[in-house]
Amino acid sequence: MPTCVGIAFKRVARSYWFDSGGFDLRADERVVVETARGPEMGTVKIEETTVPDEEITAPLKKVLRFAEQSDYLKEQENRYNAKEALRACKEWVRRMEMPMRLLQAEYSFDGTQVTVYFSSEGRVDFRDLVREVSAILQCKVMLYQVGARDQAKMVGGIGPCGLTLCCATFLTDFAPVSMKMAKDQSLFLNPVKFSGVCGKLMCCLRYEHDTYVEAKKRLPQIGEVVRSPKGQGRVIDLNLLKETALVQLMEGGVEVEFPASELTIEKTSKCSDCRGCDVQKLKSDVEEATLDEDEE
Repeated sequence: MPTCVGIAFKRVARSYWFDSGGFDLRADERVVVETARGPEMGTVKIEETTVPDEEITAPLKKVLRFAEQSDYLKEQENRYNAKEALRACKEWVRRMEMPMRLLQAEYSFDGTQVTVYFSSEGRVDFRDLVREVSAILQCKVMLYQVGARDQAKMVGGIGPCGLTLCCATFLTDFAPVSMKMAKDQSLFLNPVKFSGVCGKLMCCLRYEHDTYVEAKKRLPQIGEVVRSPKGQGRVIDLNLLKETALVQLMEGGVEVEFPASELTIEKTSKCSDCRGCDVQKLKSDVEEATLDEDEE
């Protein structure tokens, strides 16, 4: 297994593996590395470590040098030029009345290429736009359409929790989030209630999902007949975080909350109408009534 360092090219972005090139690199140090599109300036996020071969994309590129003062000046110049490129591109989008929203622009480190990110509800033919903007900027122009989540990551904002968006703060990759995760956490199955500013299911639904799944394994299901310290009853609600169950007692219909550890699941099925009565008990009552009729 080769020894590599993890380097990211944006503040909140995934890290890529590079050959350290013999340099003693520490976290947060700025370096210039060799990439497929030429030299780029990045930040060390993962210090030197051994990496399995299957996690590396061959050929492994090298770290060229520590960032110098001239590199910082070049980076600053590229940021300024990117703002100008975005402004020029927006002007042409307005003139051509194109259905797209420009989000961000970034130059390659050597300044020979600018990439413009945009969002749109459908596909957009931007060939004429690229031709016009390339003539103004005198460099190669690439337009890249992104989805709703990437748009939120680039623009930023405040989530329903009142904090800065996770994707713009620390999430480097978007993990799949499904309605099943919301169901496992006993949330109301209304996507509007737990959708982020991007309109997609909130990424934070995934954070505690495994904890909820494990907790559900230790608790009875809603509707099951259980034996509690106060007698037999039916589970009508669960609190997964407290690991307690709300039980409706068969005698008197009183609702009492018990820790899951104090409940024992009765090995009988529940009524089809889920009223808390025991099917086996109902069968016994029917059998007794039949015997009484036979005796008469």
